[in-house]
Amino acid sequence: MRLAILTDIHANREAFSAVLADMADRQIDRIVFLGDFVGYGPDPGWCLDKAMDLVAAGAMAVRGNHDRAVGLADGTLNANARKVIDWTVDRLTVPQKMFLSGLPLVIEDGDLLFTHASANSPDDWIYVTNEQKARPSFLVSKARLIVVGHVHRPQLYSCDRSGRVAGHQVPIGHPLPLLGSRRWLAVVGSVGQPRDGSSLAGYAILDKSTNELTFRRVGYDSATTARKVRAAGLPEALAMRLIRGE
Repeated sequence: MRLAILTDIHANREAFSAVLADMADRQIDRIVFLGDFVGYGPDPGWCLDKAMDLVAAGAMAVRGNHDRAVGLADGTLNANARKVIDWTVDRLTVPQKMFLSGLPLVIEDGDLLFTHASANSPDDWIYVTNEQKARPSFLVSKARLIVVGHVHRPQLYSCDRSGRVAGHQVPIGHPLPLLGSRRWLAVVGSVGQPRDGSSLAGYAILDKSTNELTFRRVGYDSATTARKVRAAGLPEALAMRLIRGE
C-alpha cells in the first residue's frame, strides 16, 4: 500500500495539478490530505472540487486552520491570511463549505495518525519546528508514525524507546527507512506555499509494505499562480512568497 500525503494546498491550482501529475506514475493506492485546502491562493473553488472528487473516490482528509477559518472570525490568523479567507468565503459554494466544516481534525488508520498540526493539541494549531515541539505528540500518541503539515517545511523526527526525540535530515527524493525500533513524526512540506527557500511544491509518499517515507518536490508554474494572486487583488506579499519559496 502506497499513500500519497498532501498538505497545505492553499488554493494553488498549478501546484496541486503538478503534484497530481507527478503521482500518476508512482503506483499510489490512496491519497491523504492533511488540510488547508484554502487560504493564500487564488483558486479555492477549483482545488476544493478536485479534492472533494478525490475524497469521494476514497482519499482521506483532515481539516486545517484555514479550512476552519472559513466563515469564522478567527483572530489567530494574520492580516493577510484573514483578508484571503474573507475573499475566499464569497467564492465558495454551500457544498464546498459543508465539506470543509465536516472534516475531522484527526484520522487514525491502524498504527498511523494523520492531523494538520500536532497530535497533542490538534485544534491549537501548534507548529512542530523542533524536537521540543515534536515531543508532546509522541507523549499523547502511540502511533508508529504521526504525519502532520502546517509548517510548510519538510521535517522528520523520531522517538526511541527511552523517549528521546531526535531530528533527522530530510533528503528529497530518496526513500527513508522508518526503523521499527523508533516511532516517527513526519512534517510534510506544502503543496501550495513552500517556506523552506524552494518554490517547488512538496508532498510525501509512504510505502507501507517497505516502511519507507519519501519526500518529493515538484516544479510548477509559480509565476502564473503569482499573477493570479495579483489579479485577484490579494496581498502582493503572497505572490512574492510563491516565487521565493519563503
